[in-house]
Amino acid sequence: MLPSVYEIRLQGRLPSYRSSWFGGMAVTCDEEGNTLLTGPVADQAALYGLLDRARDLGLTLLAVRRLGAGEHR
Repeated sequence: MLPSVYEIRLQGRLPSYRSSWFGGMAVTCDEEGNTLLTGPVADQAALYGLLDRARDLGLTLLAVRRLGAGEHR
């Protein structure tokens, strides 16, 4: 089974030195200055691990979205 691709939107900009906490996720910013983490996530446990890291950094979660095949960036 292939991993699903997720987009996790966090409030504000993630400092570049913290991006390594999110492994292979692409870290970008949207037009509103929020952080987008986008990439493959192996399973639900891995997804919760990413969300736990965001919580541990004190980041505010705005949205989690599973991307469809045509939405990959």
